[in-house]
Order: sequence, then structure tokens, then C-alpha cells
Amino acid sequence: PGRVFGEIQGIETTEPAFGLDAYWIEGAQREHAQTVGYSVVDPSTVVATHMSQILKRQAHELLGYEETQQLLDRLGSSAPKLVEDLVPKALSLGVVVRVLQELLVEGVPVRNIRRIAETLAENAPRTQDPQALVAAVRVGLSRSIVQNIVEADQELPVFTLDPGLERILQESMQGAGEGPGLEPGLTERVQQALHGVAERQEIAGEPAVLLAAPALRPWLARLARHGVPNLHVLAYNEVPDDKKLRLVAAVGQQDTEIERRATTA
Repeated sequence: PGRVFGEIQGIETTEPAFGLDAYWIEGAQREHAQTVGYSVVDPSTVVATHMSQILKRQAHELLGYEETQQLLDRLGSSAPKLVEDLVPKALSLGVVVRVLQELLVEGVPVRNIRRIAETLAENAPRTQDPQALVAAVRVGLSRSIVQNIVEADQELPVFTLDPGLERILQESMQGAGEGPGLEPGLTERVQQALHGVAERQEIAGEPAVLLAAPALRPWLARLARHGVPNLHVLAYNEVPDDKKLRLVAAVGQQDTEIERRATTA
């Protein structure tokens, strides 16, 4: 990771799990590649990591009504009243399925089904909207979400949107449905800016984490999935109060073209 100080002979490729530039090299070149600054990984590790990433990205397709009911049935053996009050009294099974699927789409494990069920039961009287419930569950799981990115005793490196850009996007959200009302091409510019910062974090050997306003987080997370798959998008209220943060960049800080071309709905 980071800078390299020499050349190697190999076949240019793209690392499949994280999308970084890479080379296939002969085993005899391993020591030389490490000496000049390359990170060298065994083929079996590359394949295993790639398969793991595929399973994570497709996990939501493996969870349906039957699988969700099985999770609830297992939870019911230890917390019968919770399950009884949740489905179908508070929420339909279909809504619970959609919430769990969206969590998996965003890379959030659903193994803590008890905490998820408790949060759903607490919030169901206020909303039946799956997206609003997902946001509530994410806050309830915030500590475990962050610990899946860095260890509990490590600081969390984050980047943010420039306040001006964030304000423009929030204003564009008014009446725009699921995303800001932006001119054609502007979404791609924002995506490219995020990709650039995320790539620098990957090269530095650190996770790429974007902090954003809760209203913008779902849209930014969808944007990341389509172009910056290794970017973690967190809302401000999803970071535990005692977690130490380190700001590494502000996206859009010098991009005045973005501000000129943004439009409100």
C-alpha cells in the first residue's frame, strides 16, 4: 500500500474485491515486489476475499419470508413476548423482511436479531415506512456497525461533505423523493469525488468512511454501492458519542463547479 519505488514485471489487472490496480506476478518476484513497496497477496487469499465480498453483496437475495420467519422463531424461544408483539401486531412480516434485506444490502449483519426486533417494536408505533425503520435500526446497531469498520479502541478516520455542498444537496432533497434533484451529470461528479477520496484511503491502508446528515445518508449509500463499493456511509447519529474521530478530508471543499451546477427540486 502507498508509494512504490520500483518496477515489476507482470500482467496488469484490477484487484477484484476492492477494485484497486494490481499485477499478476510470478512467485519468484514476490520478494522484489515487497522490497519496492507492493503489497503481495497469495492467489488463494485473493479468491477467498473475492468470494467473501460476493456473498456479502448478494446476502440480501438469500433472505426471504421463510428465512426471516426462521430467525423470528429462534428469537421467540428466548423472547416470546417480543416476537408476539412485533409480528403481526406491530409490523407485517413483509416489512420486517424489507428492513432486514436493506440492512444486508448496506453490509450490516443481522445476527443481532434481538436488538433489531427491539428497535423495530419501539419505532413501529411512529412509522411503518421500511426506510425510516432501517434508519432507526442502524442507530440502534451503531456501535457494532462502527466496530465492523475499526476496532473498539481505534480512532475512526472519516471524511465529510463540505458544508456548502451538503447544504445544496439537502436543499435539493426537498420534494425530490429518494434523492436530490440534481442536473444530469452532477451525480456522477459527486460520485467521482467520493471515489477519489475513498481510493486514497484504500491506498493508505485505512477504511473509507463518509459522515453525512441523516437525510442524505440513504442516497449517498446508494450512490456508493454503484460506484464506490468499499465506502462506508454513516449518518452523524450513527457514531457512538465516545468514539474518537479523525477528519481526513472534506469532499467538495474546492469544487465550485458542483455548487454552480446544483439545482433545487
